Amino acid sequence: MTTLKLHNSLTRKKEDFVPIDSSHVRIYACGPTVYSYAHIGNARMAVAFDVLANVLRALYPKVTYVSNITDVDDKIIAASKKTREPINMITRKYTEIYNDDMRFLGVDRPDIQPLATDHIDHMIAIIEELVEADHAYEADGHVLFSVPSFAKYGGLSGRNRDEQIAGARVEVATYKKDPADFVLWKPSDEDDETEPGWYSPWGYGRPGWHIECSAMAQEHLGLPFDIHGGGADLKFPHHENEIAQSCCASHGDENDLSSFCKYWVHNGFVTVEGEKMSKSLGNVTLAHDLIDDYEGETLRLTLMSAHYRQPLDWRKDAIEQSKNTLDGIYQNLREIEGIEATEDAPLPEKFMDALCDDLNTPKAIAELGALAKKAATEKTPESKGAVLAAAKLLNVAQENPSEWLGYGEGKSKDKEAINALIEQRNQARANKDFALSDEIRDKLAAMGIAIEDTAEGTVWRKM
Repeated sequence: MTTLKLHNSLTRKKEDFVPIDSSHVRIYACGPTVYSYAHIGNARMAVAFDVLANVLRALYPKVTYVSNITDVDDKIIAASKKTREPINMITRKYTEIYNDDMRFLGVDRPDIQPLATDHIDHMIAIIEELVEADHAYEADGHVLFSVPSFAKYGGLSGRNRDEQIAGARVEVATYKKDPADFVLWKPSDEDDETEPGWYSPWGYGRPGWHIECSAMAQEHLGLPFDIHGGGADLKFPHHENEIAQSCCASHGDENDLSSFCKYWVHNGFVTVEGEKMSKSLGNVTLAHDLIDDYEGETLRLTLMSAHYRQPLDWRKDAIEQSKNTLDGIYQNLREIEGIEATEDAPLPEKFMDALCDDLNTPKAIAELGALAKKAATEKTPESKGAVLAAAKLLNVAQENPSEWLGYGEGKSKDKEAINALIEQRNQARANKDFALSDEIRDKLAAMGIAIEDTAEGTVWRKM
């Protein structure tokens, strides 16, 4: 079996992936906080871990992929106060939109998609364990994790003491014993309907963000599990804090950072036309806003066009390049539409070698293109089966080739006019009136129609 190599953020090196239990691989990725639309950076994470899950399923008999929904958070409360919509309406709405948008990008739903609000009791139980072990303390209605109590804090991010404080705080609350301490539980106002809350040993309140994923990962995957990940922006403080909580609670080992999770995988940032994506620059690109302008497979391929750990610059020309790449693959597949593909064809070796080398999707995409060209040349069931197997793993090239390329587009409102112009052009060519023939071709091109003269006659497609 091909060995999967992954860059482990915890050890800062690429390692052979050795599952805890080869009969059941367990993976967790931090999902969205559902108070607004997902941006293209969120989509990159979803696509990257969807590909990772697909690769793992190709290598192992059982994979459980968990990716949560954060439906209790201060950002959601702020959105409720601003819009005057109930929190549960906001979270339900944006969870549905997120799942629909990711489905458009070819992202399968995780095997388990837990809601944070369904795991409050588990969070409280972990916090109680941390308080009892002197890793957490109550102050002014809050419960905070004591960072100095955990000697290995900073082991994931590699941040020193000063960097931890600078990166962790917005402001240093007076009730903190140490500036780096972080909130596990915070008070809620029972009289304020926009502040969700639950009864706990520390009063009516709600969980801090970091404890949520610790609880959901432990409940659905057990400890330790194989792979945890998300965007690079989550490495500190979110994932650092998850490790601290989980290693210091009763099911972990505070002397072993891998007692929570063995491998940590983080995808790189997304820039837009060379600039950091930010509200102040007005360049935040929402996945939802791209749906009307591009096909889902084109967007998915663009998100895979850079290695997942490297920055991805979201540019229009990159999207167009992905469209051209897909068009080439579909054109090759169209040439072999009449050939029956070998069923359950094995995944091609070079293609899998690329993906097993730390998910090298750019190389895998290049291999997919080469497989499609080979299939169009060889025209055999085996070669077609190989390209279809590879395309299915990446979840691209899943449409009908002729429909994707727009040949004889049945839904075109100009279909009759296009066919009439093609007939006029054929007549002009028969009369050797090549000037008129070229004029009609140019007219069709202006309509967004490309024509091809084949042995079976002239065919047309949308450009």
